[in-house]
Amino acid sequence: MSTADPTGRGIPRGAAKLLAVNWALVLLLTAVAGIGFLMLYSVAGGSTQPWAEPQMIRFGVGMVGMLTIAMIDIRFWRVIAPLAYVGSLGLLVLVEIMGEIGMGAQRWLDLGFVQLQPSEPMKVALVMALATYYHRLDPAKVSRPLWLVLPLLLTLVPVALVLKQPDLGTAILLLAGAGAVMFLAGVSVWYFIVAIAGGVGLVATVIESHGKSWQLIEDYQFRRIFTFLDPDADPLVAGYHITQAKIALGSCGLPGRGFLQGTQARLNFLPEKHTDFIFTTLAEEFGFVGTSALLTLYALIVVFCIASAISNRDRFGALMTGGIAVTFFLFFAVNMGMVMGLMPVVGVPLPLVSYGGSAMLVLLAAFGLVQSAHVHRPRSRD
Repeated sequence: MSTADPTGRGIPRGAAKLLAVNWALVLLLTAVAGIGFLMLYSVAGGSTQPWAEPQMIRFGVGMVGMLTIAMIDIRFWRVIAPLAYVGSLGLLVLVEIMGEIGMGAQRWLDLGFVQLQPSEPMKVALVMALATYYHRLDPAKVSRPLWLVLPLLLTLVPVALVLKQPDLGTAILLLAGAGAVMFLAGVSVWYFIVAIAGGVGLVATVIESHGKSWQLIEDYQFRRIFTFLDPDADPLVAGYHITQAKIALGSCGLPGRGFLQGTQARLNFLPEKHTDFIFTTLAEEFGFVGTSALLTLYALIVVFCIASAISNRDRFGALMTGGIAVTFFLFFAVNMGMVMGLMPVVGVPLPLVSYGGSAMLVLLAAFGLVQSAHVHRPRSRD
């Protein structure tokens, strides 16, 4: 039996599991986080405070958590998936009752030692819950309308709570992650075509509601849409963020200005330079070369996850890994599209690079689940 076999014949069981961890994926995650540390150091003017050092500590804690989760049998995570969903849903409800308000949104719970954004764990809990549901469901029933009711309810309830905060970006990620699990489970593509058509109709209805008594989204969200369509209409107020981001991106060239030499970030022209718009700092300082390197690392992480999902004969592990891979892809795709003016600004951070505790720890926990599915995947006997 191979020494990588987590049954551990011939070597201690714990050591066998550690050997079975996808260490290439661990290195990729560490490389991306390292880029994040450099950028946070840069936007602070060449200091590890106030952002880089706390982020490094969180990453260290998160990596320990990820490896701990990886060592636990995937069957355990399948059993507690419904509890994780209910717990995350309860936290979202709690936000409505006693959540902290910041920048016009009520999204955080103050736990004293950390500010938790409950929508972050819900991204993972929803994928886990749907993967558990389809793991147990007879494949012949997957596309039958009756058996779509529960997964739709599981998805739409947290989406509605997140939209109420309001947080359109996270709501989109929740829908996309759930849709990915359902698609991978074998739900008929016609349902997705109908859903996309309905989405287009909903967008048209939302835009039509602007200024009316039945307006469907907040005024600031409409400003983001109109700014996306024409950022030059109000370049000093509504269009300021995206205008400055484009200046930074357009001035970077092939090699960039050099580390700690980005004028847009150093002179505080860039808004939210340590969170949502940190990609523009990377582009300005390291140019096309630096941004391509980050994109390559992100792409490799997604490829490793998809390869693990395809090779996994455990249905729960495969669906969960695929759902997490799609959610991760949308994280960086939406953020990059947002700062380049290809999408409206919806407040989605750049994964493992933007400053933030909840997003970092939850994302590493999610990759711990991916590793658990990889380590404990069914193997053919020698």
